[in-house]
Amino acid sequence: MAITKIPAAGFSNAVNFRNTIINGDMSIAQRATSSTGITGSGYYTCDRWRIGADTAGTWTQSQDTSVPTGQGFAKSLKLDCTTANGSLSAGSVLFYTQRIEGQNLQYLKKGTSNAESLTASFWVKSNKTGTYILMLDDTDNGRSFSKSYTISSANTWEKKTLTYAGDTSGAFSNDNNRSFDMRFWLAAGGDFTSGTLNTSWNSNTNANMAVGQVNLADSTSNELYLTGIQLEVGTTASEFEFLPVDINLGRCQRYFCDSGTSGVGWVAGALNASNAPWRFQFPKTMRAAPSGSIIGTINTDYKIYQNEDFRTMSNAYFGAITLDSAKVEVESSAAFASGEVGHWYFTTTTGKFQFSAEL
Repeated sequence: MAITKIPAAGFSNAVNFRNTIINGDMSIAQRATSSTGITGSGYYTCDRWRIGADTAGTWTQSQDTSVPTGQGFAKSLKLDCTTANGSLSAGSVLFYTQRIEGQNLQYLKKGTSNAESLTASFWVKSNKTGTYILMLDDTDNGRSFSKSYTISSANTWEKKTLTYAGDTSGAFSNDNNRSFDMRFWLAAGGDFTSGTLNTSWNSNTNANMAVGQVNLADSTSNELYLTGIQLEVGTTASEFEFLPVDINLGRCQRYFCDSGTSGVGWVAGALNASNAPWRFQFPKTMRAAPSGSIIGTINTDYKIYQNEDFRTMSNAYFGAITLDSAKVEVESSAAFASGEVGHWYFTTTTGKFQFSAEL
């Protein structure tokens, strides 16, 4: 008798990586779980999700536990208006975006007669009902495609599905650079709303990108939540692709990684009287050689235990940084003896290293 394996409900074909989006369930937030006073563009909380912002109010962003019931999600990305702007300037913008490498998009066959359609699906909740715009942006070729959706019920999780026909013009570059953006518009000034909504693939015209978009920035009562974001080949939406946390984290660490904080330590050997270098190994090979940041106060958050004594650091900086590691140079307020070995570590939760290879 033939034996047929029946997959567990919700896990059929669960690890095919059909979702082009990374961290669509908002489960990974290496930088922080909350960030306040946001007025400009950048990465703040949930990994891979960048805010584009310019003269569109002030915001608090957080990884939140409000999620649609019974869908398997544990986290969402929340944006809360703390200073309103009810009269947007012509160039005002507010949007979420994920930027994607060209070499991850070759299967879309863009720029050929076999170009694949794409279907976006996601869960959204806001007190601000009305029309919102989701735009796909081919940054290699200056082409975009915008579609509208409606938040119909205030403060209610709603699932949205939008399908975008394949583009037979403009192939993506096959490299590790930015080729494609998925952009959730949240507010837009007249420079982006004064034309006719671009509802097919065309060369970029700013005025046609976000026509009809509501102004989420017009009240400090406004907030918006997103989770379950998926972008996949085809004209129908499949169930959200849940990945194991180690795989999801590893995919995020290609673009950003954090050294950890209090209690994390490394062995460093003194090169000379003032310098004790070692290499910090990244958890994953990064997209490109990253930029490094030293977070915290050198003489407060960083220590070396050497010669049975705690030595206060006077300086720390990065030497050569590769795709896989960074050389860390540390200096002590007391002279090292050449060849001494010490235990270098963070003494507080403030001190840490961060490395970014974001697109």
